[in-house]
Amino acid sequence: MAETKREIERKYEATDRTELPDLTRAAGVASVEDRGVDELDAVYYDTPDLRLAADSLTLRRRTGGGDAGWHLKFPVASGIRDEIRAPLSDTLPRVLAGLLRSRVRDGEVLPVVRLRSSRAVHHLRAEDGALLAELSVDTVHAERLGPGEGATADWTEIEVELADGADQKVLDAVEKRLKRAGVRPSEAPSKLARALEETAGKDRAGKAAAKAARRSGEAQARDDVHDPDGKRVAKHARRAGGGAAGEADLDSGTAGAAVLAYVRRQRDALVALDPAVRRDLPDSVHQMRVACRRLRSALKTYRKVLDRTATDPVRDELKWLAGELGHARDQEVLVARLRGHLDDTPRPLLLGPLRNRLRIWDAARSGDARRRSLAALDSPRHLALLDALDALLTDPPLRKRAGRPAADVLPKAVLKAHGRLSAAVDHALGLDPGHDRDLALHEARKAAKRARYAAEVATPTLGKPAKKLASRVKAVQSLLGEHQDSVVAREALRALAVQAHGAGENAFTWGLLYGREEAAAARTERELPEAWAAAETADL
Repeated sequence: MAETKREIERKYEATDRTELPDLTRAAGVASVEDRGVDELDAVYYDTPDLRLAADSLTLRRRTGGGDAGWHLKFPVASGIRDEIRAPLSDTLPRVLAGLLRSRVRDGEVLPVVRLRSSRAVHHLRAEDGALLAELSVDTVHAERLGPGEGATADWTEIEVELADGADQKVLDAVEKRLKRAGVRPSEAPSKLARALEETAGKDRAGKAAAKAARRSGEAQARDDVHDPDGKRVAKHARRAGGGAAGEADLDSGTAGAAVLAYVRRQRDALVALDPAVRRDLPDSVHQMRVACRRLRSALKTYRKVLDRTATDPVRDELKWLAGELGHARDQEVLVARLRGHLDDTPRPLLLGPLRNRLRIWDAARSGDARRRSLAALDSPRHLALLDALDALLTDPPLRKRAGRPAADVLPKAVLKAHGRLSAAVDHALGLDPGHDRDLALHEARKAAKRARYAAEVATPTLGKPAKKLASRVKAVQSLLGEHQDSVVAREALRALAVQAHGAGENAFTWGLLYGREEAAAARTERELPEAWAAAETADL
């Protein structure tokens, strides 16, 4: 059994001669309670090439203190990590192994560093006695394990961790007092990163991982200005890992380099989102499906850059993965839509046990969808897909146009995708309202996604024109998505009405909502020509 704790902390440099200032003068802190000294012994694990450290993940088995056990930490934002804890055992708990699977694959994690720390603990409390933060002075001895075994490092640091539910302003107030006393923030994002760097010696992998972890922490700190809540799970995924070998063989301004850079970003997103989906984090399934779609689109649109005989099998597997994930995501969106309808319907028109009926219907479908998603992630097929993407980046199947300037090759591919969208929209709007038009509009939606993602690939090269095109096509895609959601909602409402009628319940409200969805679909069809007119002219 594992539990998750949001860890919000700050680290500071110290020496064995550092004296703590009077922290009761920090705003909000009324008392400082000495909690004695804990002796901690932690062994950190990683792959032989230190993949976890390169992604700023830490996995440790720790004894001593009040939270002995296995701890796996995922970065959320600068100074903020999610710590997943599992009970102490001799082997890596299965739940943590699953969260590492997309990075470790069929390999194993091995001990890389042992940290023994003497931790002097202090509790900072408010006037009412509530715990605000825990400040510890850690005297650390690090010993390298595995390659470079025997190298050691010693240091002292101060760590201030916010208590659950406390205001982060406490950390600001404590930091102000520490800085006045000459204590400065630590440059290392974690004890592990510092240990790897200071014990690396001639171990190139250790040095690279430590530097990558530090750069990742710096990048997170910059991005927090725009993403303060750390909601975009994949944003920092493998940011410091650099390009694949295949990309390094191409000039930066070539079409091949541009396409491979996009493919790598989406591959990295798949890797980072795997544990997020397992943890059932908000929007993670949707974002993983989007990464699949972006990859499929790029491989199809730019098949004159990357040979389709090698990429088509990868596209097939991406379609499979997106399909397995889709059941959970589609159900989530659908139920939210139907609940919204019930919330917006006047009470006199709510006839029968509607919410209970919806809850029963959702429970039967959601459980199966969740199990199906996890089964896909646990399958050998998923690992084979990730390996195939790695191989594609390492030894890309380049065609002749890959070596040409991106500014010459990419616009043609974008315009071709845009032309397919134009034909799909014209075909759909030429049909009479009904089933055939619904199907055609759904196909147009797929074409809109492909055109939008094609423009995304080209945006770093073409700049504002490609970005503008992607934005306008996205507006069309949104309208078409709203239409498709209405089609699916009507099918669900009909099923709910049949179930309600069969159980002797009043089915009036389900029929009312069905009519509302019909009206919504008709409205999007009326708005589509205007939205399409704005996106129809593509100037790259």
